[in-house]
Amino acid sequence: MAQIIALVIFVAMFVLIVTDKIERHYVTLGCGLLTLILVFGVCMRDPAAIMNTLNVKPIFTLDFWYAPHAEGEESGGINWATIIFIAGMMIMVEGMARAGFFRWLCMKLAKLVHYKTIPVFVTFMLMSFVLAMFIDSITVILFLASVTIELSRLLKFDPVPMILSEVFCANLGGSATMCGDPPNIIIGTSLGYSFFDFILNTGAMAVIALVFTLIYFYLVFRKQYSTPSENIDISALPSPESCITDKKGFALSTVIFLIAVVMLVTHSMTHLTVAFIGVFVSLATVLANTRHLGYIMKRVDYKTLLFFIGLFVVVGGLEQTGVLETVAGFIGKISGGNSKLMIAIIIWGSAVASAFIDNIPFAATMIPVIKTLAVSSGVPLDTLAWALSMGTDIGGSGTPIGASANVVGTSAAAKAGHPIGWGEYCSKAAPATVIVLAVCTAYIFVVYL
Repeated sequence: MAQIIALVIFVAMFVLIVTDKIERHYVTLGCGLLTLILVFGVCMRDPAAIMNTLNVKPIFTLDFWYAPHAEGEESGGINWATIIFIAGMMIMVEGMARAGFFRWLCMKLAKLVHYKTIPVFVTFMLMSFVLAMFIDSITVILFLASVTIELSRLLKFDPVPMILSEVFCANLGGSATMCGDPPNIIIGTSLGYSFFDFILNTGAMAVIALVFTLIYFYLVFRKQYSTPSENIDISALPSPESCITDKKGFALSTVIFLIAVVMLVTHSMTHLTVAFIGVFVSLATVLANTRHLGYIMKRVDYKTLLFFIGLFVVVGGLEQTGVLETVAGFIGKISGGNSKLMIAIIIWGSAVASAFIDNIPFAATMIPVIKTLAVSSGVPLDTLAWALSMGTDIGGSGTPIGASANVVGTSAAAKAGHPIGWGEYCSKAAPATVIVLAVCTAYIFVVYL
């Protein structure tokens, strides 16, 4: 009975998230509360399951902040390391945005390529990829899309192809690092992988895929951007320096960002956990912006953090009741012990699911599944983890609702008078998604199997 109720709550949560009638943090928190009461309280009558799922105790241990041994949470439930890290990065990014960092960077690069449309097109794709490796893709697209629309008005080009390409590259860049996309943060903190582990594995795949992506979007959109626009007044464009709203804040936020990157790259050597890094960068941002603290804290996306908390509780219900072990057994049975078929099921199944449903809950749900598969099938957990990461990160690019960056990018275009329909979006992004997934699948087959 506990399994059935846990599964019903999980399915109901997914349906409510997809229909988008109720704000998603209310959905996950409500379903999480039902899991604690009905599954653990009424059916299982197991206080230990509740404590394991809430998972508060590790926060008060040294290993949570400084882990000289392999980092990773053996217990299920709420992954507090993920939540603390994302919260810290959100605060840091808001500090950077307040000082005008992102707008300055966009205008600076556009100026360096002399505001020529095709060079701007390629440069902005590359910038989207690189920024999304370290900063949430939603933030990257918010600023890139607004600057792209502004440039399109002044340089007289259609911003839609550029925004579509930026969105895709942001999702691809997010797959390259541990902190680039929420599913990767969840995978890394849950399984004990470092920033460097992701760079060497998903990062290598993402860079190779980026080459194919740049070629694909250039071939698809080159005709629209090859005709030079006339009567362009370059002097009307804002200078990069004018985008900086606070010079001191700009300098401090840049230094904090660079320190965060160094800490992430070296955390496997320093043994400082991502939770520690999240707290450090948030405190540094607070100290650097004491006069603007209220502004920054108001802009932090608390709803997403609450969404994560509820989500982890619901997934914990599936894990504690053994539902996820059943799912793992089913995948193992279908693959029949064939490692390549198992990898293909995980990467392409994750991609298809992530194209239509939120990839964050899907990734959180699949982590216990791949743990069980690794034990039962003998396929290394690392290999399954990289397949899950690339499938969830890239699959979301295929449809307008597959990832948050897609929604933000298409919404920005619509507000500017350039609506992007499902047909237009999918006709351009879906083939690119298939190309990248094929590249990643081939890479995993050749390198890991």
